[in-house]
Amino acid sequence: MTVPQITRTVSAHETAQTGALRDAMIAELREMNAIRSDRIADAFRTVPRHLFAPGEPLESVYTANNTLVTKRDGHGAATSALSAAHIQATMLEQAQLGSEMRVLEIGSGGYNAALIAELVGQTGQVTTVDIDPGVADHARDCLAAAGYDQVNVVVADAEGGVPRYAPYDRIIVTAGTWDIPPAWSDQLAEGGWMVVPLRIRGLTRSVVLERDGDHLVSRGYHLCGFVPMQGAGAHTERIISLDGDEVTLRVHEKQPVDADRLREALFAPQVQRWSGVVFDQVAELDLWLGTAEPVFGILAATDGPIDRGLVARSANPRSANRGVPTAVSAGSFAYRTKRSIEGTSNFETGVYAHGPQAEALAEQYVELIRTWDRDHRSGPRARIEVYPTATPDADLPPGRVIDKKHTRVLISWPGRRTL
Repeated sequence: MTVPQITRTVSAHETAQTGALRDAMIAELREMNAIRSDRIADAFRTVPRHLFAPGEPLESVYTANNTLVTKRDGHGAATSALSAAHIQATMLEQAQLGSEMRVLEIGSGGYNAALIAELVGQTGQVTTVDIDPGVADHARDCLAAAGYDQVNVVVADAEGGVPRYAPYDRIIVTAGTWDIPPAWSDQLAEGGWMVVPLRIRGLTRSVVLERDGDHLVSRGYHLCGFVPMQGAGAHTERIISLDGDEVTLRVHEKQPVDADRLREALFAPQVQRWSGVVFDQVAELDLWLGTAEPVFGILAATDGPIDRGLVARSANPRSANRGVPTAVSAGSFAYRTKRSIEGTSNFETGVYAHGPQAEALAEQYVELIRTWDRDHRSGPRARIEVYPTATPDADLPPGRVIDKKHTRVLISWPGRRTL
C-alpha cells in the first residue's frame, strides 16, 4: 500500500480550523454518550486525528459517525479503516484504561493506538498488531508524525496474539471477530479485560470480557461494526441467494437451512402479524431474537424487490444495519418489520413471513417480540460467556450455545430459564 504524504506545512488557519472541528466532534460524542469521562475527551482533544487520514477532508475526519476506509481488497471490500470516532470512544470507555497499563490493540490504523497511549501515559505500554505489512507501515508512519513513536507496531497474524510484550492488562480488538483464540486469553494478565467486537449469529457487539475461572464472562456490550478479521481467524459467512443478488440470507455458524425451499418461499404469499410492541431499543431486541430463535439469519434486499413489494423496506441494508433478523424453519422464514402508529411519531414492531409454515412461524416470532417487551425491555441485559470448545454440555449453564472453532459462546437472559 502506498502511504500518502503525512508531513507538510500547516497554516495557522488550518490549525484553528482543526481545533474547532475537533472540539465540535468531542461535543457531539458527549451528546451521543460515547464520551462519558474527561480523560477520554482529553485524549480525543490531544491526538490529531487528521494525521492518521492524510488526504481526507478535515470535515470528514472530524465527524463523529464517519468511518474512513483506508484499504480495500481486489473485490472492493474494506480490509482496513479508520473507525468512526463514536465507536472508538465507546470501546475506550468500555476498556476503562488506567496509567501504567500494558495494552494490546489487534488491528492497526494508528489513531486508536495513539488514543490508548495518551490514556496509559508514559509509564504504560501500547502494542498494535496487524497482519497487513502496508497497514502496519502506515500506522507506524502516522504514529511517528503525531509524536507517538513509543507504540510497538508489529506485523503478525493476531490469531497468536503478540507474546513478546505479554501479559496485557487490556486487549482491545478493532476487527470483527468470529471467535476468540486461546492465545488472547493466555496473554491476558490476571484481572485483565478484553474488549472484542464479537460476531454472534451475524450480529456484532463490542463485548467486555473478563476471566472467571476457566472461561470469560461479559461485563457489558455495545452495538458496533468493523471490517472482518483476516488470517487464521477469518470466517466466511454463508450467503444464500433467494433472488439473485437482490435478496440474500446470511447465515453464520452451522445451522440447518434448505436454500431451495427458501427460494420458493420468497415468492409465496406473504403473512403479516403485528405485535403491539413499540419499535425501539432495536439492538437489544435483535440480540434477543438472534439468541432465542433456533435457526437464525440476516435477510437483506436491494431497492428492486422492495419497490416491487416482494420484501419490506426494513430489509434494506442501508436502513437496518446490513439487514434484518430472520427466523428460519424448514422451508419458511420470517423477519421483523415496522409500521407507523397513527397519530404518533412511534412505530409498531411486526413480522412478515413466507412459506408453508408462515402462519405458525409468524406467530412464534411475534410471541418472542412480546416476551422481550414483557421480560427484558427494562430488565438486565444478556450475559455472554465464552467457554473452551471442549467444555461438555453438562458443564454449561442454561442458555443458547453457539459453537465456534476455539470456543463455545453461551448467551443467557436473566429471568428466562432456557432458550
